[in-house]
Formats: sequence, structure tokens, C-alpha cells
Amino acid sequence: MTEDMSPAERYAAARVRAAEQATALAPFREMYDFELDAFQIEACKALEAGKGVLVAAPTGSGKTIVGEFAVHLALARGRKCFYTTPIKALSNQKYNDLVKRYGAERVGLLTGDNSINSDAPVVVMTTEVLRNMLYAGSQALRGLGHVVMDEVHYLSDRFRGAVWEEVIIHLPDSVTLVSLSATVSNAEEFGDWLDTVRGDTEVIVSEHRPVPLWQHVLAGRRMYDLFEERNGRREVNPDLARMAQFENSRLPSFRDRRRGKPVREADRERERRQRSRIWTPSRPEVIEQLDSQGLLPAITFIFSRAGCEAAVQQCLYAGLRLNDDAQRARVRELVEERTSSIPDEDLHVLGYFEWLEGLERGIAAHHAGMLPTFKEVVEELFVRGLVKAVFATETLALGINMPARSVVLEKLVKWNGEQHVDITPGEYTQLTGRAGRRGIDVEGHAVVLWQRGMDPGALAGLAGTRTYPLRSSFRPSYNMAVNLVSQFGRHRSRELLETSFAQFQADRAVVGISRKVQRNEEGLEGYREAMTCHLGDFEEYARLRRDLKDRETELARQGAHQRRAEAADSLEKLRPGDVIHVPTGKFAGLALVLDPGVPAGRSTGHRGWDHHDGPRPLVLTAARQVKRLASVDFPVPVEPLERMRIPKSFNPRSPQSRRDLASALRTKAGHHEPGRTRRGQRSEAVDDAEIARLRKAIRAHPCHGCDEREAHARWAERYHRLKRDTRQLERRIEGRTNTIARTFDRVYALLSDLGYLRGDEVTEDGRRLARLYGELDLLASECLREGVWEDLSPTELAACASALVYEARSADDALPPTVPGGKAKHALGEMVRIWGRLDALEEEHRINQSEGVGQREPDLGFAWAAYRWAEGDSLDAVLREAEMPAGDFVRWCKQLVDVLGQIAAAAPQGGTVARNARKAAEKVLRGVVAYTSVG
Repeated sequence: MTEDMSPAERYAAARVRAAEQATALAPFREMYDFELDAFQIEACKALEAGKGVLVAAPTGSGKTIVGEFAVHLALARGRKCFYTTPIKALSNQKYNDLVKRYGAERVGLLTGDNSINSDAPVVVMTTEVLRNMLYAGSQALRGLGHVVMDEVHYLSDRFRGAVWEEVIIHLPDSVTLVSLSATVSNAEEFGDWLDTVRGDTEVIVSEHRPVPLWQHVLAGRRMYDLFEERNGRREVNPDLARMAQFENSRLPSFRDRRRGKPVREADRERERRQRSRIWTPSRPEVIEQLDSQGLLPAITFIFSRAGCEAAVQQCLYAGLRLNDDAQRARVRELVEERTSSIPDEDLHVLGYFEWLEGLERGIAAHHAGMLPTFKEVVEELFVRGLVKAVFATETLALGINMPARSVVLEKLVKWNGEQHVDITPGEYTQLTGRAGRRGIDVEGHAVVLWQRGMDPGALAGLAGTRTYPLRSSFRPSYNMAVNLVSQFGRHRSRELLETSFAQFQADRAVVGISRKVQRNEEGLEGYREAMTCHLGDFEEYARLRRDLKDRETELARQGAHQRRAEAADSLEKLRPGDVIHVPTGKFAGLALVLDPGVPAGRSTGHRGWDHHDGPRPLVLTAARQVKRLASVDFPVPVEPLERMRIPKSFNPRSPQSRRDLASALRTKAGHHEPGRTRRGQRSEAVDDAEIARLRKAIRAHPCHGCDEREAHARWAERYHRLKRDTRQLERRIEGRTNTIARTFDRVYALLSDLGYLRGDEVTEDGRRLARLYGELDLLASECLREGVWEDLSPTELAACASALVYEARSADDALPPTVPGGKAKHALGEMVRIWGRLDALEEEHRINQSEGVGQREPDLGFAWAAYRWAEGDSLDAVLREAEMPAGDFVRWCKQLVDVLGQIAAAAPQGGTVARNARKAAEKVLRGVVAYTSVG
């Protein structure tokens, strides 16, 4: 090539090579045995030029190379680099990677659980740790040159996302920020914001996957490609479209049912197998097919923890073995080494032997309910190729470096905690992004299992869409407010919050809304002209008609409200043992009241009452179901039909207990006829003076006699609707301008009322609040101020502090939680009372929990488990009574240890609470909770 160059061209090329060799990037590139991609080189050059970078690239594309270059650059320049990650498991993984490259003496780790070599020039940490450092003005920030924010798209997370924005806003200007994100559709918008708050920031977006991804559908024994190339265009495989059409045509017809020919589900399934050979293969069948086609290792995503565990058992029962004898021996050796610190008596409780059997066969589950040590072992074995089939929940897709050759999606629907919803294109991209290991696989494979009613076109839309917008979840919290005022004063704090990404996005949205307002105003002019009447002011006439309609609606609403109030009053009078008839709803019929469900501390205007929507009686139905009913089930008042004694031995969770009591209920009250709903009440509109006045005014108006009155009225109604919509848009514009600052003002006002802030000064109480992080920071601070925990023992304090962190996965209000007795029970009651006071105060200051600000109600569901564990009870006994997976138990205990540490730091030093909080943390941090696997 150089022979074809002129001497001048060769000289110029030699100068370019010499200049490149003089950069920090040249020796960095030599550390890797593969060539860097163009986007990685572009980002590294921008970093070396002193610019910040935002790198948005697909999962598995190697964007962490850019983060590692920031580490290399900082060390080369004698500066520090902090590498932040969203979760502890990722921090542990990145720590191990950097230790292998730079040595343990140059790399540290800081998470909620571990502190290793924290003064090292390179420290890996969770994002919350860096946020806390910034607010505390830590000395560790001296000499900081670069901060890497891995998985920065986490700022969309509604629970933790605000932390990322806090760090970005508060980092010193001298620090260069490296933001690494999954592929997002608004990377340029996020980059514009970074440019505004951090200075010169280069946005580098790569859509290219280093390992091509093939999309498939597995139906029966055959794997179909989702797409086919036709005339240079990618189209849905016509075979799949024909299969979907054919399967739908095989469904039993209405005529067959009408002729008395019911088609059972089993018969239908058999017919499918015999005639069409289309069915959803079982989990063992899927793994066998993938194995036969050389598509292992594979991750199968199942949106259920229980489903993941069941999948492993199904594969074991089917006799699947994916490892040979030598691999089995290596698995056993590694597992025994990693779990050697776990006592033998705990192994059986943790399901160790069943777990080990699956691992030896190359099969494992991976979900948040597993012990962290078990999850880390699965990850390590998978990366080593000793586990070839993993059944995982979607949490595995969030950052952990566990790429596979294939990814399988059982269904395209998941439970979001409230209802079943379709997965979004962004979620599909995130999940399937695991397929294809760089440097190992030539291609990756995403496999979706055939399901009845599947629409191949909709699946193609999911697979072909790359819409994953980054949306800010930033909201000022109480802790944030006192820390900001402490450092910057009120005015400067307000200005800082207005630089958030949340406000940046809101301000941009205002431009589009303003354009719509202008278009609406043009439309209003046209409607006003169309409704003009030659007899008089039709706008005035239309307003009279509208006032009449509104008044009639208001009276009807008042009547409905009165009936609801009467029904609520009747529910308040119910007592345990009352037999009632539920008038409507899913559980209509005879029912026995077990608990009246009247909220404690009801008072006028208490928001807790509104939240519960009146009494919610817990009943046993005649169909043996124990259910918590709502006011919607009682549109009319309810009267007790009979009284029954509820046996003291009655256990709502026991099917036998429910069966026996329901039988007694039917015997006692089965003869009662259901009451009739009252109807035919006289309408209040008949006697209403305002309605009479409006009707008279309408009849007397000149426009009432117009021949085209109803045509004009239709235009007037359109005018009114458009006018109403325009006012709403104008309110949205007002609402989106300075939204974050206005929320801060409300938070500031509440904290001032409570004595935490005084002008630009943070009081002693405020300084205590500044050391408490978490959803219930203000509640914890108020408990310390009121001395709620002063007389508690360490174990009782552990039980109370658990209510600050624990939150049940699903709302199960059928039974009140078990709590320790004595002082702990009293203290927990006081915590709920204080929360009620704060809740009312938040309502007064218009602080809304639905907007991500405010204090949720403390959850007492973990108090008994925390108490028993701190008391020293065995893991077996605690888990059996708590009915909780080991992984969840460990996670809540570690969060409890963290909050106990905060309480110890915030409480008066040398006092009882600080001392007992440290003792409580030591008591909780034992056995299975204390196992860590770093290094």
C-alpha cells in the first residue's frame, strides 16, 4: 500500500502514526487482543481531548471499554477515577475485573456491604455511595479526575433514578463524566442536557451489534426464522403467518357448541398435535432442541420466580444432563469452595442439594429470591461454560455480564405487580440483547416460544422497534432538600434543581404544547362563527343550557355520595361474627365478617381514610374464600342477617378451617333471601330552585325560538369542548414550568414547619435528617426526635427499623402482620401514628406520593422475622415462619443493616439509640446474611 504513496504522503502518514503512538490510547489498545470498534475509539479520543462522553450502544457491544479507558487515563495522569454501577453485584464484578488488570493495591470497592481499599486511586462503588460522598463533602473526592456512570439509563428508575441526576448535577466541574447507556431513542436529548450541566459532552450512538442477532419462533419440533429476505426487504416469515391463520381456524365453532358438541381443552390440544404439529414445546423439549442445534448456552426468561424453580425441576425430572463427568466434578469442586463458609445446618434449609444437582447437570435458576452467593455461583459457572441452561427473571437483563449464545422468551406478557401487560419494545431489546458472546459466537439467537393466539406481525414489530426513551424520574426528597440548603442555601438550591434532566424535558415539552394551543385558538374562532345566531347571543344561551346540565349532574352525584355514605356507615357498625349478604361484585352472596376493617385513627380529612376508601371488611364467603372487600362491593347499606361465633382455632390460611366455617355459615344462614336494592327514590332535581330558575331563563332567551337552535347548539358544544381542552393545555404549560422548583418549595415549607430548616440555615434536627437516606427518611428522623426508640433493646430496635425498609412484593391485606409484643409493639404503633401525622401534613402542603415525593406508610411485614433473626433463632425457623425465599430475606436484612448504620450515625453519639443500633446491626449481620463473595 505504501509503495503507491508519494514521498509526501508517506511522510504525512508516518507523522499521523507517530502522533497516535504518543497518545494514551495507543498503549491502552495494546492491552486488548482484539481491535477496538470505531465508536470505542471515537469515545476514547474525546475523553483524551478532555471532553465528557455519553456512549449509547446495545448490550454486549463493549461500551465498558470506554469506562476502562477512563480508568487508564486517570492513572496515567496521576488522578483518581470512580467507577459507579447501579447494583452491588455489578460493582463486585467490575471490581474483580479491574483487580485482575491493575492489581488489588490500586483498586478499591465501596458498597453498602463492603469497604475494600477505599483510598485507592480507582474505586468501584454503587451510585448511592458517590451521592452520599458528595453531600458529605468527603475528602476522597480530592484528586478525582473521572467518574464512570455505568448503566446510566437507570435514571429512568422511579425508585432510585434521582440519585443519578443528583450525582451528575453535584459533581465538581473539574471532573470528566463518562456516561454509559443502553441504546435509547433520545440519546441526543440526554446529551444536550449533559452538555448544559457538565460542559462539552460528545454523544456517541452505536446501533451496531458486534454479534448479529437472529430472531426465531419455536413451534412444536421446528424452529422458524421470524424474518425472511424478499426482494431486498425484510418481511415476516409467511410460514408463521399461515400457521397463525391455520391455528385460529382450528378453534371450535359457535355452531359446534350450539349443537351440544363441547370441545375440551385436552381434545383441542391433541387435535393440534395430530393435525397441525403446532404446539408450545415443554421446557425440557426446548433445551433439548437448542442442544441438538448447537444453540447452548441459553438463558430462558420466565417472568416468575416460582416458574424459574419449576423449570429446573422439570428438566431434572426429564433426565436432562448437559455436563459430562469431568464437568460435573469441576462444578462440584467450585461450588464446595464458594459455599464452604455456609454452616451445614443451613445448607438443607437453602435447598443446597437440589440446587447442586441441577448445577452438576448444567441447569440452574437465577432470580432475586435466591441467596446472593448461589446467584454468583450460577453466574460464574455460566461464564465458564459449566452451566448451559439458565432460567431467569428479567432482573438478569439489568447489567450482569452473563452473555449467552441464545435467549429464549416463553411469553411476551408479564405481571407488573398489578396486572398482566405486554412487554415493551425496549424490554424486548434489553432481554434479547444477552444473545451472542463477543469473541465466541459468530451469531446470537433470540427464540420466542409459540403460544396460542400469537400474532407474528406483532412479534416482528417488537423485534424491529428500537424505541427505548430515557425519562427522568427526578424529584426532590426531604434528605436532598436539607443537604442542598446546607451546601448552597435555598435560592441556589432552587436554581440547581431547575438544571435537572426532569426540568429540561418538561421545558422542551412546553414548546409542542404551545403550538397546539395556537392551533386550538384558530379552531375556536371558526366554531364561534358557526354558532352565531341572528336572534341573540348564542354563547350566552349555550352557557345556560350547560349550567342546567351541570346542576342536574351535581345533584345526581350528591345522591350517589349520600348512598355511599350510608353504606359506609352501615359497614362501620359491623362486628366480627356478623353474617351479611354482599349485594354486588365478584363475591356477592352470603359472607361471615372476620374483621370489620375500619381504618385505625379515622378522622375527618385524614388521607389514610381516603386511601382505604372506607371500611374494608375481611370476610369468609359461602364459597370458602377469605377476601378483603371494598366499598364498591356495597352500593347500598348492609344489615347483619345473623350472628355466628368464630372459633378461636380458625386459621384463614387453612383450607380445612375455611371449609368447616363456610359449611356452618351455609347451615346457619342459607335460608335468608338476598335483600332488595332500594329504588324509585324521588329525584332532588324536582324540587331544586336553581334548576327551576335555569329552565325559566332558557325558555325566555331569544335564541330558544331559533329554527336552527340545535345546529347552533352542536357548534356551541364543540366550541365548549375545544375551549376546555385549550384551558387544560394552558394549565399544563403553567404546571410544567418550574415544576421541580415548585415541588422543592413545598418540601422546603414542610421542613420549615417541622423545624428542620430556618431560612438558609439547617437546624440540628435538619443535620440529623441529612444523615438519613431512604424512602422514609423524614419518618426515621421524627422517630429519633420524639424518642420513640429510646427504651428499646437492640433486637426490638431491629424489628422497628425493618418497617423503614421493607415493602411487600404484593399487597396482601387479608391478615395483619405478626409483630413482637411489649415495647416493640408500642414503638411500631407510634411509628404508624407519626406517619399519619406526616401524611396529613404532606396533604396540607400538596406533597403527593404519586409524584414520587412523600412518605409511604411503614410496612410492618418484616418486623417479626427481623426480631427473631436478631434474637438468634435458626435460619430454618425464621424462613419457615416468614414464608419468604432466602434471597429476599437476605436482601431485606442487608437493607436493615444499612438503615441501622444510618440511625447509629444520626442519633446522638454516646446515647442509647446509637449504641443499640450498632448492636442490632451486628446481631442481624450473622450467618447467611453475612456471607459475601467479593474477590
